Amino acid sequence: MYGGKTPLELLSGTTSKTWLDDKWAPGVGGLFGFLGACYVNYGTGRPMLSGIQKHIAAMIAVGTLATMANKWRDSYLAEKDATLRHYIELHPEDFPTPERKKFADLLEYWQPIR
Repeated sequence: MYGGKTPLELLSGTTSKTWLDDKWAPGVGGLFGFLGACYVNYGTGRPMLSGIQKHIAAMIAVGTLATMANKWRDSYLAEKDATLRHYIELHPEDFPTPERKKFADLLEYWQPIR
């Protein structure tokens, strides 16, 4: 199921972040800020792109909030992983290494009936 890895190896933190990881939150936040400003203009009966300074300010504000939320999420998940890793180190008997199974052993015999 896990390729014969121990629970501590699964939580070792050997994964690396992708090139898009630090660009995703500000990009999506900026897009939502821009679209939100367009929606406000549409709702008030103005042309959607009028007052472009509001669009730029909304892009910066919402992009910054999205970046802060992403950093908070990363620190929360890192603390959660550290807590789990520490618990596994203290209680290794509760987390045995799963035995490796072939995919054929997981499936039941099946024969089509016509």
